[in-house]
Amino acid sequence: MRLTKFLFLTLLVSSLSTLAQEETTLGALITDRPDATESPTAMPKGFLQVETGAFYESFEENNVKTEDFTFNTTLIRYGLLDNLELRLGWDFVEGKTKFNGNTLNNVSSGFNPLLLGFKTGIVKENGCFPEIGFLGHLYMPFTAGTDYKPETTGVDFRFAFAHTLSENASLSYNLGAAWGNDSPEASYVYTIAYGHSITDKLGAYAELYGDLPENNKANHLWDAGLTYLINNNVQLDATVGSSITKGQDILLSAGVSFRIPSNQN
Repeated sequence: MRLTKFLFLTLLVSSLSTLAQEETTLGALITDRPDATESPTAMPKGFLQVETGAFYESFEENNVKTEDFTFNTTLIRYGLLDNLELRLGWDFVEGKTKFNGNTLNNVSSGFNPLLLGFKTGIVKENGCFPEIGFLGHLYMPFTAGTDYKPETTGVDFRFAFAHTLSENASLSYNLGAAWGNDSPEASYVYTIAYGHSITDKLGAYAELYGDLPENNKANHLWDAGLTYLINNNVQLDATVGSSITKGQDILLSAGVSFRIPSNQN
């Protein structure tokens, strides 16, 4: 028993020492949540990052109110090579409809399609030229629950850009396209986010984002939030938002992200 305790304590101290060394080497983790804007920076080789949380959104029109609760919005990112990360995401949704304040019986629930993807860096930031990355995803219909199962595989891609404005400020934006919801119609995607470091631990951001379907009206939304860096490997976040066009009255979100080095680091 004493030997087991000794081995456990040795492993714990070794793990904490490794995390401390990696914090110094890598600096603070860079996440793809809580905003809709994806970072152009790929995960370092051999590191695993988990970004998870939950959000609530609602929309009411003509006395009919729809509410969606999305749990376990988990994105797992792994640095496979020096400039290539693999991405895996999945979440669980529960949708409710209310008419004149009364909840109807048509409650829907289940997993959204599993996300498989990658991210790679294209160029590093150089003066007025931004850092640029590229990422793409597939959404696998056979992994979804019955209520959220599309007939076709969804696809999206985007270019991600980031500028350092000052020691405490940054500007990031994405441009891309998506195909999904069993429609051959492309939807062009955009995001733009301003980030500001209030302190070494506390950050804030504001964002505009949306999509422009080929044959439908454009959707434009905004959100803003806070991030809190517990240490260089763990970050908390909280967000509030809404739509500028019709479609969303309120968005509330909270989550946590953490980075784990592999045994080889």
